[in-house]
Amino acid sequence: MQDIRHGISRRQLLATGSASALFWSAPAFPQTDPYPRRAITLILPNAPGSSLDTVGRIVANEMGPLLGQSLIVDNKAGAAGAIGVQMGRNAVADGYTLIVASSSAITGAPLLQKGVTYRPLEDFDFVSLIALLPNVLVCNMNLPVRSTADLIAYARSKGESSNMASAGIGSASHLAGVAFQSAAGFKSLHVPYKGGSQGVASVVSGETDWVLTPAPAAMGLVNAGRLRLLGHSMGPTSKPVGDTPSLATTVPGFEFSGWIGLMAPKGLPPQVTEKLNRALTAALQQPRLRTAFETNGAVASATTPQEFQAYLTRDIELSRKAIQMAGLQAE
Repeated sequence: MQDIRHGISRRQLLATGSASALFWSAPAFPQTDPYPRRAITLILPNAPGSSLDTVGRIVANEMGPLLGQSLIVDNKAGAAGAIGVQMGRNAVADGYTLIVASSSAITGAPLLQKGVTYRPLEDFDFVSLIALLPNVLVCNMNLPVRSTADLIAYARSKGESSNMASAGIGSASHLAGVAFQSAAGFKSLHVPYKGGSQGVASVVSGETDWVLTPAPAAMGLVNAGRLRLLGHSMGPTSKPVGDTPSLATTVPGFEFSGWIGLMAPKGLPPQVTEKLNRALTAALQQPRLRTAFETNGAVASATTPQEFQAYLTRDIELSRKAIQMAGLQAE
């Protein structure tokens, strides 16, 4: 399977982030601007402990001091992120309600959930990408599996009595897992949960066998010895999680990673968008943030609003193709 996620290369995104950081390198911004005058609500459309929640909280802690106001995290989980995103779409476009959006909620959910009514490209304003997220293949510690090849062989031997967890229909872990099965030539029973943390917890407990999930949702448990890490979903020369091998070394050509970005309800004043973009770009250069991202397997990726929109446009089309390849239907 070819890389079906990234129309703009990871190298281009990182280069953009580095260039922006050189321009916006000040530790804070003048407070003569009228925005922000009070705390900002940051909607995280996933449950606590999920990859999006982990990254969102790290970013909130760094952006708050730069903006001179607190960023209040508000978890609104459900429907692979669609519930929180719909709430964000309906908020007042004044910069005091923002959305930390993910590929599962913005590209996957509208294609796979009939109840989703928002239009990703028309109903929101774009601030910046935040991170690219490699998915990591992890399994239960008691499985007789030590590598990606072992898991494939195990699943083939078990047929659909093996099972795969996900954060819900249309989630990043659902699409990545189905695409991986298709590319590797095996099939496991899909067991959807109501969020990434619940899906990953099911693998820890042995209720399910494995999950291919965004790295921040699993790396803490991997580091604690509660999950076995088998591989990551970026290219064969990438090393987002130490020396862990790429899945592409076992399944040639397979790459399937996600993203997280900052969005707002449609109609955000341009000066507010600019200030948020500057603050986020500066936050992504902070050493504490970069260390936290590296620990969780996230790759900081600042962009302009226009670059984010172009990236999303490409991602939607490639996700549509991935869903067709997997034979999935909206439910």
